[in-house]
Amino acid sequence: DWYPWSNHAGLVLAQRNGAFRDAGLDVRLNVPANPEDVLKLVAGGQDTFGISYQTDVLLAREQGIPVRSIMALVQHPLNTVMTLASSGIERPGQLAGKRVGYPGLPSDEALLATMLEADGASLDDVELVNVGFDLVPALLGKRVDAIVGAYWVHEAILAERQGYDVNVMRVEDWGVPDYYELVLVTSDATIEQRPELVERFVTAVTTGYDAAGADHQAAIDALVSAYPDTDRTLEEAGIERLAPLWHDGVPRFGWQTPERWDAFLGWMREHQLIGPSMDARDAFTNQFVESE
Repeated sequence: DWYPWSNHAGLVLAQRNGAFRDAGLDVRLNVPANPEDVLKLVAGGQDTFGISYQTDVLLAREQGIPVRSIMALVQHPLNTVMTLASSGIERPGQLAGKRVGYPGLPSDEALLATMLEADGASLDDVELVNVGFDLVPALLGKRVDAIVGAYWVHEAILAERQGYDVNVMRVEDWGVPDYYELVLVTSDATIEQRPELVERFVTAVTTGYDAAGADHQAAIDALVSAYPDTDRTLEEAGIERLAPLWHDGVPRFGWQTPERWDAFLGWMREHQLIGPSMDARDAFTNQFVESE
């Protein structure tokens, strides 16, 4: 998804430490030309596995794209509403009458609406401004008073490194169901026809992320070695915030629950992001993580 950063350190470490090789796998890690194509590439067999988002997997299933989440990479949301600390805006209700920048995604609009409603306001109280993915520049340049769609483990650090303290409102603290920010997916066909391949891949990925969680410096060293353009200082700070979310509250890395998928699907349905016929149980499987 997008470009190499600290959330991919477990994959890179699995490659560098031989976990993939030991599982009998020859793995190539690809950065997609367009992140929106990941699920279609996986469904079509051009890629065997991919990193995507819980929202996108559910929408893809509804559209007949046969992909399924096989493990959760991040156990909690990373998305936030972010403001400059100097603004004094620390909670969603204080955004009434303000301009909020977002990437133009309906899901971010729904996240913001939920957070506002949880604090006694509504989407009608704010002015939404589509700033694309120039979220941090829009905030720092004061073209908007807040942004939604920025990760507290990444964009918040970018702002801080430019000398701006930020207030971060995490979505799950303001009415949004706890969800898996990033998930690892494969196709229905791969699950049905090559389950042993999926199992070996999940085992190797788990080894990589367990190692990255235990030794952050080794993980970032591997990431920088594989991708020299990586901003080491940024990712060293980022992994300290991110790594605890890989394993938080679960018996092993990658764990997913029907309750979490059902609750998030219900929230999407409530905000008319998805139709009534979708069954969340079709969008994920925990079988390969459970067999660990």
